[in-house]
Amino acid sequence: MDLSNLKPAEGSVKSQGKRIGRGQGSGKGGTATRGHKGAKSRSGYSKKIGFEGGQMPIQRRVPKFGFTNINRVEYQGINLDTLQQLVDDKKIGDTVDFETLFTNNLVGKNDLVKILGRGELKAKLKVSAHKFSASAKAAIEAAGGEAVTL
Repeated sequence: MDLSNLKPAEGSVKSQGKRIGRGQGSGKGGTATRGHKGAKSRSGYSKKIGFEGGQMPIQRRVPKFGFTNINRVEYQGINLDTLQQLVDDKKIGDTVDFETLFTNNLVGKNDLVKILGRGELKAKLKVSAHKFSASAKAAIEAAGGEAVTL
């Protein structure tokens, strides 16, 4: 080994890339690879989101439609088969209230709960919720339980 064949370790030296706009001698001076005129050649240019080169953007071409009711009340639905599963897993006893559902991660702390009628309920439960569907209420009472509206 001598000074004529020294070279840096593999991968330790990275090429610096093109230095654009540093004079004519570099071959990348003048327009600095931006071409002539137009918005993209100017400093401070940034394309707006959804800009289509002056063509009417799609979000303005497509008409608005529909309606959002600002007074809508959203309920978190819990089905009877979910309640039956909790009973089978021994996670609840004979009463189901908001606290029980919250501790089992079925609802958030600010949710309103509606019990829905999918599946069948075999256990006798006292269920407290904000709302019940007609079929769910009938099924709970048919199983010998009680449906309490909060």
